[in-house]
Amino acid sequence: AADRVREIVATRENAHGIRLGIKKGGCAGMEYTVDLVTEPNPKDDHIERDGAHVYVAPEAALFLFGTEMDFEQTTLRTGFTFKNPNQSSACGCGESVELKPADLKALAEARAS
Repeated sequence: AADRVREIVATRENAHGIRLGIKKGGCAGMEYTVDLVTEPNPKDDHIERDGAHVYVAPEAALFLFGTEMDFEQTTLRTGFTFKNPNQSSACGCGESVELKPADLKALAEARAS
């Protein structure tokens, strides 16, 4: 995914990275959003990995906490994919998902033990 984010940024004027978010939609209830960032929002969480800059919308942070992002290119589909521990189900086509907020208390307790 980092390679693809860097490619996108390199080919767009004034691009800083991509912004991940969620929106209501699809048969499972929510969809991931990926948008180009030309002006970073100071309220977004900023993640830099291997030179790729990813911003996370504050309203999506609890739903995306722990998510692994990849880029997949197959004969049927090209795009970012998400492995999200907060996803409880998905529609058959994979375009929409059901998400629950991350349980921060449980995560903190697991790290403490």
